[in-house]
Amino acid sequence: MDLDGLNNAGKSLEDAFFAKENARLLEQLRARAKREERRKALRDVIQIKDEGLVDHLLDLGLGPETVLAVTLIPLAMVAWADGSIEPKEREAILRAAAEKGIVPDSIAGQVLNSWLTEPLDAELVSTWRRYIQTIWPSLTPHERAEVRQMGVERARTVAQAAGGFLGLGSRISAQEKAVIDDIATLFAG
Repeated sequence: MDLDGLNNAGKSLEDAFFAKENARLLEQLRARAKREERRKALRDVIQIKDEGLVDHLLDLGLGPETVLAVTLIPLAMVAWADGSIEPKEREAILRAAAEKGIVPDSIAGQVLNSWLTEPLDAELVSTWRRYIQTIWPSLTPHERAEVRQMGVERARTVAQAAGGFLGLGSRISAQEKAVIDDIATLFAG
């Protein structure tokens, strides 16, 4: 028996095994780092402390881009409810977006700006509605309440930004209230 040959073969086997194992472990480490980056980005977008919701959204395949669209479309819907966007509404939306880390020259900022320049396309709103209806059953009751509160309250904030005549009366127009009610109904799912 050739002990040197056997030792060399054993060493080659060990090297191959550990090289493959190290590559697998390195890939796991990279995947964890990427998930952590996405978790942080998602946390920044929705600005909630519920890590369970953040993880669940990631598990469902929802990234910050999708969640951003889901949360911004209602704001634009309310802003366009009466057929035009008043400067105070625009400022309120841009301020809300900035609080979520959406800077004007980012892709999200540019998309939002285009939504504030021209009314939302009916197909985009329809797609958004279908998406909400599709994802809704996957959320827990607590998660639904979080999403509902976030969407409806932000929509109200936008509506209140430009409402009322000389500061008198309701700050939310009938058209804006109808859109907010529609959003609340959709989120009641």
